[in-house]
Amino acid sequence: MADDKQGRDKQALDAENRRLQREIETELERGDEPEPPVEADALEEIEAALETVAFPATGAEVLAAVGDREVVAADGTYTVEELIPRTDRETFASPAAVGVHVRRPTVAAAMKRIVEAADALQNATLEGSQWEGYERTLRELKAIDAADDDEGIRAIADWVVEEIRENRALPGSRAVRREAAKFCRANGYEVRNDEWLGV
Repeated sequence: MADDKQGRDKQALDAENRRLQREIETELERGDEPEPPVEADALEEIEAALETVAFPATGAEVLAAVGDREVVAADGTYTVEELIPRTDRETFASPAAVGVHVRRPTVAAAMKRIVEAADALQNATLEGSQWEGYERTLRELKAIDAADDDEGIRAIADWVVEEIRENRALPGSRAVRREAAKFCRANGYEVRNDEWLGV
């Protein structure tokens, strides 16, 4: 492959597609975990409606196509617009990647806030392993006590957004994990050193 802008763009897109495919495969392999709290029919309808969109698609393009669609979850009803960041910086490789994103609405809504706050930064972009680290931290908070009101997810999203606004920079994923562990311990949840949050 030629070492020019087009070749580098293709390599970056291929790498992103591989990452998203791994993420989808990981989600599908989690058969022993409880089902996501989103109705499967709603996800299928959203993915079907996205078939007319050229992928990879930006968050803004996804919202233009399905932003008003509703996702019914165990804790309430969300529109896709509440779960996908309105930005051109974040892209989705396929309709299935959008489905994976919205199937955990509490985490998706928190990531939307973080991504949109990061989008205001001129010198930084939330992507790759840092994006994955943020999202995994939020998923781990959700898993710690699935019966709670997601206070930990909101608290960490608030902390990240505040850090972005105050410091005009993205906090490292390790700092986000450390803050999540502090929240857990302060609220009586055990975090072992061999767990994701045990930094």
